[in-house]
Amino acid sequence: MRPRSFWIVLVAGALVVAGLSWAVGMTLADALRMAGIAGGASLAVFVLGSAALFALRRRSIMTQATGVALTTIAATAAASVAAADAMFLSVHDLRMLFVILAAAGTVGLLGAIILGRRVAGASRSLAEATRRIGEGEVAMPGAPTSTAERSSPAEFAHLADELAAMSVRLQEAHRKERALEASRRELVAWVSHDLRTPLAGIRAMVEALQDGVVSDPATVASYYDTLCVEADRLAGLVDDLFELSVIQAGALNLHLVQASLSELVSDAMATASVFARAKGVRLEGRMCSEGPPLALSTLEMTRVVRNLLQNAIRHTPSDGTVWVETGVEASQAYVAVEDGCGGIPDQDLDRVFDLAFRGTAARTPSGDGGGGLGLAIVRGIVEAHRGEVSVRNEGQGCRFEVRLPMDGTAG
Repeated sequence: MRPRSFWIVLVAGALVVAGLSWAVGMTLADALRMAGIAGGASLAVFVLGSAALFALRRRSIMTQATGVALTTIAATAAASVAAADAMFLSVHDLRMLFVILAAAGTVGLLGAIILGRRVAGASRSLAEATRRIGEGEVAMPGAPTSTAERSSPAEFAHLADELAAMSVRLQEAHRKERALEASRRELVAWVSHDLRTPLAGIRAMVEALQDGVVSDPATVASYYDTLCVEADRLAGLVDDLFELSVIQAGALNLHLVQASLSELVSDAMATASVFARAKGVRLEGRMCSEGPPLALSTLEMTRVVRNLLQNAIRHTPSDGTVWVETGVEASQAYVAVEDGCGGIPDQDLDRVFDLAFRGTAARTPSGDGGGGLGLAIVRGIVEAHRGEVSVRNEGQGCRFEVRLPMDGTAG
């Protein structure tokens, strides 16, 4: 018992004694004398009972509950006998008191045994539920699986619900871990393919140059240009892998500054316009509403917009249009990129931002193809800004949308 609780109980007891003495017509001095005699006798029994309970601290709940009941009954009996002796009751009255105490003690002991069995049953049920959770079984909160759980005290029922909720969380964590591991294996397979193909071409061209198979200046210059392109492509893939590893390790360090999202998007569009013109794709933008500056890591958010634009341009056929839209809705700023890819199969929509996902039509990378990492990087950076990114089919293509909070903070 805490010191504060001890003094509260002591003061409350004193007030009860004073109130009862007034109610039965006793003087306060007599009431306090009788309370002292009864309290002293009870305290002596309580000390002995506490020592016994300490010795039984590692025994079953039922045994300890029985010990508590016996201590309470013995303390009450000692107080009653001491008070009766102080009041000089007759021998007949004293014997009747013993009979009353024996009857009351028997009922109290039976109640303690019943309560102990109930609590022990609930405890065993919780132990069994914990074992099942450890073996991977999912337990739903609020769904008792045994009679003991259905009749358990509120504290045990709450603990059972917490265990069930933990089971659900563990199962979800295991599911995500398995999905992530599958994505990593898929990534290793695809990146190995992406590395092997250009490296094989680079090696063939280098051997041709070393062996003098090609000697005319135009062909040699073409070989060198191709080597530079392939080297840049490999360097981009390595950069993406490094960026993704930093994101997944939770080590992405955001340097937040107040920046305009619309200006950031405009700059990214200017850079992507060269790629769009080379592909024969029109790049159009519209600003629905201008919001206040946001706390952004401009380097990372520029990469988000650039990855979305490159992905949209890459999958939009020549003479198609990529639309970029920025605006503010409620407490969020957003940027949306709409392409003309023809739509994404419904079964693939939930996997678009998964690690190394490219869709069934993109397993062999083209000259401008990515490593299947760009959208995974987008999601990681956006979530680091406490935002969200989504995709849905719309019109002749799909719409990627990034939404960021406007409260000026990032996670």
